[in-house]
Amino acid sequence: MNRNDAPKTPATFHVKSFGCQMNVYDGERMAEMLGTQGMTVAADGSEADLVILNTCHIREKAVDKVYSDIGRLTREDGTRPMIAVAGCVAQAEGSEIQRRARSVDIVVGPQAYHRLPDLIDKAGRGEDAVDTDMPLASKFGALPARTKQARPTAFLTIMEGCDKFCTYCVVPYTRGAEISRSWSAIIDEAKALVDGGVREITLLGQNVNAWTGEDDKGRKQGMDGLARELARIPDLKRIRYTTSHPNDMSEGLIAAHGDEPKLMPFLHLPVQSGNNRILKAMNRSHSAESYLRIIERVREMRPDIALSGDFIVGFPGETDAEFEDTLKIVEQARYAQCYSFKYSPRPGTPAADMDHQIPAAVMDDRLARLQALINRHQVEFNSATVGRTTDILLERKGRYPGQLIGKSPWLQSVVVTAPELSIGDMVEVDIISAGPNSLAGEISRRKAA
Repeated sequence: MNRNDAPKTPATFHVKSFGCQMNVYDGERMAEMLGTQGMTVAADGSEADLVILNTCHIREKAVDKVYSDIGRLTREDGTRPMIAVAGCVAQAEGSEIQRRARSVDIVVGPQAYHRLPDLIDKAGRGEDAVDTDMPLASKFGALPARTKQARPTAFLTIMEGCDKFCTYCVVPYTRGAEISRSWSAIIDEAKALVDGGVREITLLGQNVNAWTGEDDKGRKQGMDGLARELARIPDLKRIRYTTSHPNDMSEGLIAAHGDEPKLMPFLHLPVQSGNNRILKAMNRSHSAESYLRIIERVREMRPDIALSGDFIVGFPGETDAEFEDTLKIVEQARYAQCYSFKYSPRPGTPAADMDHQIPAAVMDDRLARLQALINRHQVEFNSATVGRTTDILLERKGRYPGQLIGKSPWLQSVVVTAPELSIGDMVEVDIISAGPNSLAGEISRRKAA
């Protein structure tokens, strides 16, 4: 099947986003933009005239999944939608995607998706529709204003790109250099989200705490100043941010965790390894000791903070003893939750060409041991929450009638039975039990929101 089989003028679309929260944000912005073009959302790819696969390139399996999904888009009657591959796989592979999958009509990188309407027109005319440019002008100015949100929570990208060049990571090549959005653009978008019903905003960036800019009085600000300004929006109840880099964890941001109540007591701060030689080989530019000092300072400011991290096991050359150092740092940090992965060589990154690649069986064993330890700490953290009274923001319906699920300040899912309440309510609950992945709560009283 070739590109001439696609619909010429799609009226409906479906966006499927893979990977990180920034891809979720980008997917939402694409949908809003296409909505302004008169297109409507389809429930899934089988019903859409246009399917956008918004891709992730961090791990090899994520890339393989994209090509698998492309193949499944052909319907039983032989027809198919117009297919667009967006995101980091598009940026990394460009027109090679169309060589591997002839049914792909559009390829658009993460810095060029504001041009998607023009690319759709080109594809409909049978013209080349590949755009992986990284223009100097920000795409955000070309996107439509935020619209009313269906959920009480929202992502808000405040910066993009990465200047760290970790040796295992493709992000600097697929997302480009670090670029901070302007203070006014961020504040305006946040206010629009809140006006549309959002109560909690998560600020996003590849290294979100590297954001810098000038406020409306021309004063230089870091992310701590930005968070404090956002906290002044009356109906915004909660602020979160992800993903952070240890080297950008400023004293101002640490202090904000102690004295800004709208900044939630949750910090995702990846370390990747507990061994300093491996950290240096990864080009992480921090040590295990400096990382632990940051955690100590944050806990001084906010003793109840929940910590989250990222770990890679089986980085090239990692010895058994060096892996044991990773287990040690997990024991010291005691995370509330973590993400852990086997090293996946990405083409074009320095680590992919390093000697002493670790056998898959060794990585499997190390990952299992690491995850067992992380899971134990997660259960302990959740169990320690039992007996607390806290606010939760109700976000979605549960499995059973009258059941709702919200998030605690520590980003735990809390299940309550409260048929009289609605999604978007902020309520006070007593935590009565804990499982590995969620908590159960009872409404203690309706909290005025």
